[in-house]
Amino acid sequence: MARPSGGSGDVVAPKGARSEPALEEAYERLLDEGHERLDRPLLPLLSTGLLGGVDVGIGVLIYLVVEAKTGNPLLASMAFPIGFAALLLASSELFTENFLVPVTAVVAKVGTLTQLIRLWVVTLVANLVAGLAMAAMTVVALPEVRAVAVEAGSHYAHLGISWRSFFLAVLAGAVITLLTRMQHATDNLGVRLVAAVLMSFVLVGAQLFHSVLDSILMFAGLLTGDADYGYLDWLQALGWATFGNLIGGLVLVTGIRLLRVPHRVAESRAENDDD
Repeated sequence: MARPSGGSGDVVAPKGARSEPALEEAYERLLDEGHERLDRPLLPLLSTGLLGGVDVGIGVLIYLVVEAKTGNPLLASMAFPIGFAALLLASSELFTENFLVPVTAVVAKVGTLTQLIRLWVVTLVANLVAGLAMAAMTVVALPEVRAVAVEAGSHYAHLGISWRSFFLAVLAGAVITLLTRMQHATDNLGVRLVAAVLMSFVLVGAQLFHSVLDSILMFAGLLTGDADYGYLDWLQALGWATFGNLIGGLVLVTGIRLLRVPHRVAESRAENDDD
């Protein structure tokens, strides 16, 4: 008996439909990896988050060096993707990379909301701790970048709570979650690397408001001792950026992407209700 495939007269594809094989395969990859991330023991989860902060910290380091030497922020943004290439090749993680994959697993009932919150909190804290350490080493080892660090950190610290800063954060969350989806559409490492370079350039070149990346820049400015903002300003910026990143990642990308495969989500939920 042939599988139902759905048609133009249907609102959603029926259960069992497999009309878009590429989407089906990507969905399966998301579920498998989402379950693995949610079920990860604490020590590996913590170390993965710390490494993510280190990798992005390397991107911040080269960004500051290039801008200090050239005075050109756009050129510096072209250097920054080194950090995201490291994230991919070293299999480390950013907090904002944990929207599409684990949320899909929770929606499909192969993971729990408690596991998701644990993943988010541990990864974010680990990213920030490692990012702080990288920022401290950068401004001590490379005094020539201090002025640039203060300027960059000040920009994000003074964005404040406004529609502009909110939408900058929403766009950042959408960009990183779209990057995650692009990388899970293929097993080809070269293609995934291209996606990492392109989307991280968009993130930095457009000066979008990203909770972890911009925190590291603010840390670097603060640690020079010359910043015109303080740790309370950073904390406010972190909270607002995180909120916007969540909206962008969960609503603009994850939620809409799941509407592409509602029949598969329904199948997964039914299967896990039976277990």
